[in-house]
Amino acid sequence: MNRTTLLTVVAVTGLSIAGGFVGAWSFASQQEADGWSNPQHSLRTGMTQAVAGINTSTDFSAAAEEAVHSVVHVKTSVEQGYQMSPFNPFRDFFFGFGDQPQMPEMTPRLVQASGSGVIISEDGYIVTNNHVVDKAKEVRVSLNDGREFEATVVGTDPTTDLAVLKIDASKLPSLPFGNSDEVKLGEWVLAVGNPFNLTSTVTAGIISAKGRSINIIDNQSAIEAFIQTDAAVNPGNSGGALINTSGELIGINTAISTRSGSYEGYSFAVPANIARKVVDDMLRYGVVQRAYLGVNIADVTPELAKEMKLEATQGVYISDVTDNGAAKKAGIEKGDVIVGAGGKTIKRSSELLEVIGSRRPGDKVDVTILRSGKSKTFQITLRNREGNTDVLKKEDMVAMKTLGATFEALSTEDKGRYGLRSGVKITEVGQGKIADAGVPKGFILVKLNNLPVASQEDVERILGSLQPGDGVLLQGYRADGRPDYFAFGY
Repeated sequence: MNRTTLLTVVAVTGLSIAGGFVGAWSFASQQEADGWSNPQHSLRTGMTQAVAGINTSTDFSAAAEEAVHSVVHVKTSVEQGYQMSPFNPFRDFFFGFGDQPQMPEMTPRLVQASGSGVIISEDGYIVTNNHVVDKAKEVRVSLNDGREFEATVVGTDPTTDLAVLKIDASKLPSLPFGNSDEVKLGEWVLAVGNPFNLTSTVTAGIISAKGRSINIIDNQSAIEAFIQTDAAVNPGNSGGALINTSGELIGINTAISTRSGSYEGYSFAVPANIARKVVDDMLRYGVVQRAYLGVNIADVTPELAKEMKLEATQGVYISDVTDNGAAKKAGIEKGDVIVGAGGKTIKRSSELLEVIGSRRPGDKVDVTILRSGKSKTFQITLRNREGNTDVLKKEDMVAMKTLGATFEALSTEDKGRYGLRSGVKITEVGQGKIADAGVPKGFILVKLNNLPVASQEDVERILGSLQPGDGVLLQGYRADGRPDYFAFGY
């Protein structure tokens, strides 16, 4: 069976091995698709118009020459477990441990890993994969001209497996963003990166598929709409550039499908339109602004079409709509089939996620559905998880990251089941203080520090007033209806 592998090279005691997949991802304003730039940092957008198909140039030399100078080698140090410090008689002699036997010391074991990154502005901003820098204690970047810099992690987004780095440099060669929506099947592309620590490597291939979902990102809000290519990509290419023959960045190489751990013909890249949105959000707001349609969905299959008596043979079936979501407010109903969004034909859920994922709360998008065999189009104003169009603040994200959990407002069904007027459900426990305190998934939080909560915004507001060391008291109900509480330090 094939497995999908992220492309970081990990070096342990001098050896390079392919890091196995652990799991790893949202969203760009379509209004800025043309001539996009950040208000403070100038990121290049391609101005050329690539011609798809047999008329596309197969001379890759100019694009390759520019790209290798804009793709960097990212090297990290990550703590993985502990190791025993060797016996040191000189330490005992100088510090006098006496006649008592001494236990060997345990010190963190540092593992060296490496990947790639793409310079996207001349003042030192670099985009790479989140899994390249995840949990790194130190990040260093080597340029193609041999210079090396310590890098700061500006922001990470596990739901798109993207991260932004910054190095203290100027007048750097940067790659312009292309429009990944315009790439065509069969179009020539180049993959540029540092496979197996071999710097500045360029390989060629074609676009094999678009909108691929391969279920590698372990996150409830994951967006998987990969560009699939057959350009040779290997461990170490992670975070590198996928470019067209005009030298425009159309994707960030992220994963391969493989039995051996090395390239076997299939590689996957995050589309540039999603990457550009994530970068823009991180630089403007400090966090990614996520847009939601407010629906539960499933791909239309022959089995589903037969079971639900659908006239559609492809598209995205809406199995439910959230009470306070954008779709319900616009008039979309349970049982509708989405066949178009944002001017694009929608055949499967990954294509819909890509359209919504490239936008922010407050953006408007036209969605076409089939209902009882008839086509209808709705203009929907996208919302955030809380059902409004507010911009998420970085300090709110910091507070929520401390807890580590994901919250959602109670549905009408849950309110009736538990006999509650308000509350929030913990949909994901995460890896923060909520998990440490033993709070179970599905816990219904009714009061936080004796204050009622009805939304994630309420949780963020209460946490925002706390200082490190303050107490946190959660009161509510377990999934089976038993009342319970949990207390811990913030």
